[in-house]
Amino acid sequence: MSSPAGGVGCCGSNCPESGRKPVSSGSASEKTTTSQGLSSLPREIWILGAGSFIVAVGMGIVAPALPAFATSFDVGVTAAGFIVSAFAMMRLLFAPLSGRLVSAAGERTIYVIGITIVGISSTACAFADSYWQLLIFRALGGIGSTMFTVAGVGLLIRMSPPHLRGRASGVWATSFLLGNVSGPIVGGVMVGYSLRLPFVTYGIALFVAAFLGWFLLRKSTLAAPLGDDATPSMPLGEAMRMRSYVASLLSNFGNGWAVFGVRIALVPLFVVEALKAPQSMSGIALSVFAIGNAGVLLLSGRMTDRHGRKPMVLIGLVVSGVATASLGFTTSVPVFLAASLIAGMGAGVLNPAQNAAVADIIGGNRRGGTVLATFQQAADLGAILGPLIAGVLADTVSYQAAFLVTGATAALGLLAWVGAPETRPRPESGTEQVRAAA
Repeated sequence: MSSPAGGVGCCGSNCPESGRKPVSSGSASEKTTTSQGLSSLPREIWILGAGSFIVAVGMGIVAPALPAFATSFDVGVTAAGFIVSAFAMMRLLFAPLSGRLVSAAGERTIYVIGITIVGISSTACAFADSYWQLLIFRALGGIGSTMFTVAGVGLLIRMSPPHLRGRASGVWATSFLLGNVSGPIVGGVMVGYSLRLPFVTYGIALFVAAFLGWFLLRKSTLAAPLGDDATPSMPLGEAMRMRSYVASLLSNFGNGWAVFGVRIALVPLFVVEALKAPQSMSGIALSVFAIGNAGVLLLSGRMTDRHGRKPMVLIGLVVSGVATASLGFTTSVPVFLAASLIAGMGAGVLNPAQNAAVADIIGGNRRGGTVLATFQQAADLGAILGPLIAGVLADTVSYQAAFLVTGATAALGLLAWVGAPETRPRPESGTEQVRAAA
């Protein structure tokens, strides 16, 4: 955990990580840090990855059905779009309370409860008899979603060895991404049979994920709640006094704006309206981005652990920002696909590094529910504002302006990270030291 302003280190020199034996600075464990790979990760990390994959597959399954199901209740496109926004809005609004719940009840408990809530919400959507019922059921799922996300990342931080946090973040992100890529394929087939079937399938998948999370983690000492004598939760104010955390908020805001917002909202429209390509090409463009992203995540995690968080964050922001800004200036489908691939690779380089940086700041022996929730909120806010502002620019100015502004959000994070310190921990007398200053 990062110290207050002016201090150095996760928890200072007198606070070894809870539940872990001290490791001397000259131990064989530390000497082989750079040679350790994915096989060195605790099995609990792979359990989290499996849960992340199941959740993401389900999200992808309902994605093709949701707009069509909404419009089946005789509402317009705007009302159908609000169904999607309501989920994101509930994630944003509930994130602070979710962080407090994680700190009070423990990550493992909130992780299972969060997935279960989304499962109930999704199943209820399948039986909605009106637009308003669908809206309410879907929005409630956003509450469970943010609980699952904050708790899952909290577990990831606590269970990952400090020198393997980049790789652990890569496994988590890759699992979610692979689920997002494969889910829509299954969902597209299901829609042909019934608009309600994808929601039932998603609900069942989430109940399975919740059960597996509870069953496989119930006896894990790594996932066990911190005891009453553990170091208290990290206050948000403490994190906000650290330049690396503020920089992480800005880079995650830009990432949410570009990747979770504008990419989904504007890319399909640009492909059809500007490039005059068939609608099917929109899906290909999104898949190409995902391929670029998935292709570098695990490698980026390894490089993050070996060379530090900051260099990888800077590279990721530059690559993703430039590639995203250039999308609006492409005039042919092949060039557009190439830019999409590069943008995906940039995002893949960025994500494990900035996630590992936040993990370093919190450390492994303190709860960081509110700190994690705020980090998540930054991306959610970007995902909400990005499509709105970029959409207005595309309508009133041009697609070039919309993608330029989207690329510029990466510049905000880049400027903040240039002046921020490295956070990668260094072994020092058995404690986890983080080079992070206020």
